[in-house]
Amino acid sequence: MFTGLAQLVEHWSPKPGVGSSSLSTRARKNNMLGILKYFKESYGELKNHVSWPSFNEGLELTVLVGVFSIIFSLIIWGLDSVFSRIIKEYFNLIN
Repeated sequence: MFTGLAQLVEHWSPKPGVGSSSLSTRARKNNMLGILKYFKESYGELKNHVSWPSFNEGLELTVLVGVFSIIFSLIIWGLDSVFSRIIKEYFNLIN
């Protein structure tokens, strides 16, 4: 079972009763502060530094991605069908 570093320190401490709960509490607080800082910085980056496409450009790119996704999925389906038939024929030959 995986335990955090603070819990390992508490477990192996020569004085287990001294400050045992404060280490894990501090570790959780620092972790939460790091997560909150990450989200604040990410939001600021998206708001101030990202150049967003216009609606028409976004729509064109969305259609382009959809068309290529359909084409790519048809190619994969075709290859899967061909390989499936080859494998069936191989097993029919060896039986």
